Amino acid sequence: MSPLLDHYQRESIIGQAYAFAEEAHRGVLRASGEPYFTHCLEVAETVHGWNLDEASVAAALLHDVVEDTSYTLKDIESRFGPEITTLVEGLTKLKHLTYPEKERKVENLRRFVISFCRDLRVLIVKLADRLHNMRTLDSLGTDDQKKIAWETLEIYAPLAYRLGMQRLSGELDDFAFPFVYPEEHRWLVGAVKDSYETRLRYAQKLVPLVEKALAEHHISPVHIDARAKRYYSLYRKLHRYDMDLEKIHDLVALRVIVPDIEACYTALGAIHGLWSPLPNQFDDYISRPKPNGYRSLHTTVFCVDHKITEFQIRTQEMHDEAELGIAAHWGYQQIKSSKYHAAHWQGIQSRHELLWVEQLRNWQKTFTDHAEFVDSVKTDFFKDRIFVVTPQNDVIDLPIGSTPVDFAYRIHSDIGDACVGAKVNGKIAQLEEELHSGDVVEILTRRGKKPSEGWLAFLKTELARKHVKSALRGSDRKLKEKLVPKETEFKITNLDRPGYLKDVTVIFAKQKINITYLQSQTDHRSVFSLVTLRCTTLQLEKIEKILVQLKRVEGTKEVSYKTSR
Repeated sequence: MSPLLDHYQRESIIGQAYAFAEEAHRGVLRASGEPYFTHCLEVAETVHGWNLDEASVAAALLHDVVEDTSYTLKDIESRFGPEITTLVEGLTKLKHLTYPEKERKVENLRRFVISFCRDLRVLIVKLADRLHNMRTLDSLGTDDQKKIAWETLEIYAPLAYRLGMQRLSGELDDFAFPFVYPEEHRWLVGAVKDSYETRLRYAQKLVPLVEKALAEHHISPVHIDARAKRYYSLYRKLHRYDMDLEKIHDLVALRVIVPDIEACYTALGAIHGLWSPLPNQFDDYISRPKPNGYRSLHTTVFCVDHKITEFQIRTQEMHDEAELGIAAHWGYQQIKSSKYHAAHWQGIQSRHELLWVEQLRNWQKTFTDHAEFVDSVKTDFFKDRIFVVTPQNDVIDLPIGSTPVDFAYRIHSDIGDACVGAKVNGKIAQLEEELHSGDVVEILTRRGKKPSEGWLAFLKTELARKHVKSALRGSDRKLKEKLVPKETEFKITNLDRPGYLKDVTVIFAKQKINITYLQSQTDHRSVFSLVTLRCTTLQLEKIEKILVQLKRVEGTKEVSYKTSR
C-alpha cells in the first residue's frame, strides 16, 4: 500500500483521487518504462511531505488526467468539486493553441503565471511535478533533456527561490546543471572533487567545537549541519571571480539551528568569541528579512587553521521556512477546515515579501510581444537580486546590476519617465551607477521630462527598457546601432610558452568567433605574459564557455573579460 494511503483513508478525497488517477492512467507507461501513475503518486507524496492541504495533494494526483486521458475538467469538477478543479486547471498544459511552437510555449508560461498568481498552490504543486521530472530526466532523449533542464534552470528553480524554497531551488539547479552546461559541469566537478571530501571532513570536525562553545553559553542546539557548496551555486559564484576557483574561499559552511531568537544572537556571540569574524561579512536577516521571507543570521569567520568558514544561525521555524518556503507556513497553521483554505492562502499571498506575485500578474498584461514577456520574466523576476530601500523604508528587489533608473521604473512608470537625477545613501549619484543591496535610493524628477535614449545603454530590467523604447518609438534603428555593444575583451595572464597563443586562438576559431585584436606582452623575466584579445560582441552564455576553455589551456593563470560599448 502507498504511504500516502497509509495516511489518508481510501474514502477520503485523497483516496478517491488516488483511485481515479490510477484508473485513468492504467496501461500508460513513462519513457522510463514505469507505469505513468507512479509519477502522479511521487508528486502527491512530495506535496504531502510539504504539508499542503488535501486539495493540493488531490490536485497533484490528478494533475495530468485532463491532459493525458479522455477525462475533462467537467469530469473532475463533478467528482471532486470546484476547488480541486481550479487547481488541476492551473496545472494542465494548454492544447490546440494556434501559436507556432515557440510562441505556444510562451503563451503556456503566460497562462501558468496567471494561474499561480490566483492561487499559489498551483505553483507549489507544479514545482513538485518538475522536481520528479528532473529526477527521472535520464530516460529522455538528449534534446528533450536539454529543453526541460534549461526551462528548469531559467524558470522553475528561480521561482522556487522567490518563494523561499531554497533547498528545492538548489536541487533543481543541480539536476539541470549537467544537462544545460555539460562541459562546464565536467570541468567544475573535475576541478573541485579532490578537495570536496576534505572540505566536508573539515566542516564536520568543527561541529563538536561549536557544540562546546554553545554549551558554555547554556545553549543546546537543535541541530548543527556541516555542508559544502552546491555545484551550480559555486558555478554561478565563479562568474564573479573570472572562473578562478582559487578566489573562492567560503566553500564550506555550518548551519546552526537553535531553540529561539534570543539563542540565535547568543550563538552568534559564542562563535565570534571562538573565531575572529571577517570585516563586513555579517548579515542580520532576522531583524531585516529578505523580501522572499528568508530569516537567519549569517557570519563568516577565520576558523580552525585560519580557513574561512560561513555560519548560518536560525531557529527551527526559520530553517523550515528557508528549506520549504511558503509551503512551510501551511504546516504551521494546521488548518483543518477547507472553508478557511482560500482565506489562508490569500493571507499568505498578501504578505509583503510576496508582492512580486501581484507585480508579475499585473506586468504580464503589459507585454503583447512574446519574446519581451519571456525576457521580462527571466530578467526582472528570476535573476540574482539586490534589495534597495526607498526613503520611506520600503524594500524594493531588483536584478543585480540595476541602476537608479531601473529603480525609478519599478516604483512607477511616471517616475521613471520624469527622472532627472538620483540620490544614493544621501549623495547625488549618476543615473547609470550600479546599485547594491542596502542602498537607500531617492529619485529626483522634473515635470514634463522624457526618457533619454542613452538610458538603454545601461538599463537592466526589461520593464524599464520597454517603457523607454515606447517613449522613444520611431528612432529604434538609430538607437540599436548606437547601443549595441562593440566588442568583448579578454585579458589572460599565463606562463609564457611557445604555442600558447595558438592554443588560445584555436578556441575562438572553433566557436567561429572573429578576433579583432590580439596582443601579447611578456614580462622582463620572460616568465609571464599578458594576452589581450578582443572579438565581436558575445552573449554571456558564450563568454562563460570561453572562460572555462581558456582556464583549461596549459599555462593559464587568470582570465578576465569586459564588454565595451
